[in-house]
Amino acid sequence: MAALPHKEYLKMSDKSTAKAMFTSLCSLYEGNKKVREAKATMLVHQYEMFRMKEDESIETMYSRFQTLVSGLQILKKSYVASDHVNKILRSLPTKWRPKVTAIEEAKDLNTLSVEDIISSLKCHEIGLNEHELIKKPKSIALKLGGKSSKALKALESEEESTSEDSDEDPEIVQKMAMLFNRSSSHKSSRKEEKGCFNFKKTGHFIA
Repeated sequence: MAALPHKEYLKMSDKSTAKAMFTSLCSLYEGNKKVREAKATMLVHQYEMFRMKEDESIETMYSRFQTLVSGLQILKKSYVASDHVNKILRSLPTKWRPKVTAIEEAKDLNTLSVEDIISSLKCHEIGLNEHELIKKPKSIALKLGGKSSKALKALESEEESTSEDSDEDPEIVQKMAMLFNRSSSHKSSRKEEKGCFNFKKTGHFIA
């Protein structure tokens, strides 16, 4: 009784034996038979639907898995080691599929312990993380290279257009000037022509 908090001690004060106290505490915290069965059913469903998240590490996934298994053991819904091994392998994301296939071909899953499978997965995780670190700088360099090449092409096209405008053929410029002068003189000569005072036509003159 000395190990119980004062609040819990008051709840157990009417019990005369240790067994009665233990039964009362189990009923209080674990619930009656129906409550325990409902909890067990929920945990079994969570166990069957258990999956490792995409951004989750093996350590974090295994910690969640252990919490789930402990709850099942308390409610007397425990599984054997081979069940846990198969469950963990099936819960891994797609990028782990080559490793899972290699383990299934090289190991006997019925005799493999959970600790061994977790250690093997952690070693593979280290290799995956190193590969991701190597791949990221390359992808960044390719993106930067693409942007610089686009800027270079734009600059080259601008320079070409500028050079085309500045490097006009002098002969073409001279011909254009001659045509412009002819057109201007023709218009001025037409303005200077005077028509007949009566008939308004050229070629008629007043005596």
